[in-house]
Amino acid sequence: MKRNKTLVWIFLIGIVTLFAQCKDSGEELKPDDENELITTVKLTFTESGTSNALTFQFKDLDGDGGNPASRFDTIALKADVSYKLDVEFLDESKTPAENTTEEIKKESDEHLIVFTSNPAALLTYTYGDKDVNNFPIGLTGTAKTGTPGEGKLTVQLRHQPGVKNGTPSPGSDDARLDFILKVK
Repeated sequence: MKRNKTLVWIFLIGIVTLFAQCKDSGEELKPDDENELITTVKLTFTESGTSNALTFQFKDLDGDGGNPASRFDTIALKADVSYKLDVEFLDESKTPAENTTEEIKKESDEHLIVFTSNPAALLTYTYGDKDVNNFPIGLTGTAKTGTPGEGKLTVQLRHQPGVKNGTPSPGSDDARLDFILKVK
């Protein structure tokens, strides 16, 4: 009987000690791989063999929700032309604005920019940059327009920490924009 009481007391002391060690530190834990805040996206198309550059932008300074975008350009390009395409991402909710493109370059093995034209014949994209694992990034490349027409160009910045495999899946969107695309 004494032995049972001793075991019960040892058990209770162990439980009390365990709960005493499990107190809240008061610090909020944040995931290491949060999505980026993107308020501005700039697409610069430079016609091959020339210095003729056209820049099209999306701008929503308060991010998702809240106020609508203050700028959402229609992309207008010549038919049957190759363009060098450079992409820039900014977080202009901060002062000074943060050039998120630099972070994407540093963490290129966690990011992929995907360009999808609808209809597909309006524009094709060829990646011009690769990460340390030889997977595409998409900050620079070649856009080739097709025959005249109208549609949309979807631009996605995919966040793929630890799972990037060169395809749009898996991962989540840091940004997803549907630009109106006119090829003339």
